[in-house]
Amino acid sequence: MSDIFQEIDEELRRENFAKLWQRYGSYVIALAVVVVLATGGVVAWREYQSKQRQAEGARYTLALDLARQGKDKDAAEVFGEITRQAGAGRAMLARFEAAALKAKAGDVKDAIGQYQALAADTAIDPVYRGLATLLWAQYQLRDGDPKAIIEALAPLTGYENPWHPSALELTALAQIKAGNKEEALAIYQRLAEDPGAPRGARARAAEIAGTRAASAPVPEITVERRLGQ
Repeated sequence: MSDIFQEIDEELRRENFAKLWQRYGSYVIALAVVVVLATGGVVAWREYQSKQRQAEGARYTLALDLARQGKDKDAAEVFGEITRQAGAGRAMLARFEAAALKAKAGDVKDAIGQYQALAADTAIDPVYRGLATLLWAQYQLRDGDPKAIIEALAPLTGYENPWHPSALELTALAQIKAGNKEEALAIYQRLAEDPGAPRGARARAAEIAGTRAASAPVPEITVERRLGQ
């Protein structure tokens, strides 16, 4: 008797399934097609992105090679293309390289503008924005307003900031240019005692602080010194 009930139950299940399929089968098929197409689209998009990254990497390497060969104009053109067409990370690096080439070519005003634009770009990681600020300040020291430089560098001078040694050294130079030698010497003393600062920066700061202790004039430091050296 139990077998009969089981057969009836199975027959009812098959009948219910047939009715459900008749009603919703077309939707199930459509959904399956969408899933297949979406999966294929994702795979194709990933392959496209991979090829794009490879192409961007090749162009970036080409631009660097041109710069090393002294073909700055050609390198700048390639970096410009990367800036317009590449993904965010590669485009950002290309912007830094393009600005550096401008400065090397003597177009400091344009380089300053490019570094300023990078520093103000909130889409960029704060670490790179800080680097752009340092490079902007380095070139601004020649003819720019020292007070504006000091103000721009202030957020980078805290010990928690990875750029603070370079920011402090540039701030001290700006203070000297502004005629504030005592403030500059206080910064050099702080830098000389900073265990997190590079050895070269500490040595320069200690030398200047020691010079002041001996009542000698404060020596000038050219802005061409490498940041953080």
